Amino acid sequence: MNKVILMGRLTRDPENRYSQGANSTAICSFSIAVDRSFKRDGDPDADFFDCTIFGKRAEVAEKYFRKGLKLLVTGRIQNDNYTNKEGQKVYRNRIIVEDFEFAESKNAANGGNGGSSFDSFGSGAPAPSSAGDGFMNIPDGMEEELPFS
Repeated sequence: MNKVILMGRLTRDPENRYSQGANSTAICSFSIAVDRSFKRDGDPDADFFDCTIFGKRAEVAEKYFRKGLKLLVTGRIQNDNYTNKEGQKVYRNRIIVEDFEFAESKNAANGGNGGSSFDSFGSGAPAPSSAGDGFMNIPDGMEEELPFS
């Protein structure tokens, strides 16, 4: 099984391009910094991973991803090994992102507090608001859909 789950922040704005051909596909590349939970003196505070996402999700990434955005990504690790112009073998790992979720609200990413969050497809559906007592308010009409009452 090849499965990876990472939570971190984008280190730069994503790079977007489209494949060539009759059915061009969106391709989005970005880098994510993941904080280390345990670090020794002199060790880096974070690990950096190159990520690639394809198709509709890449189009959403192109629209909403910005440097500093906190994301949860799931996918797989892929080896991108090649021989460079000097004849040296270069070993590189890349995360192929299969799904992602925004890990903070849009306002929190912009320095505000509160606001709406986005689902993994970027529809912009607002998240339930806080009632001020640590619990979330249930949106109108949702009581009938809850599995418990």
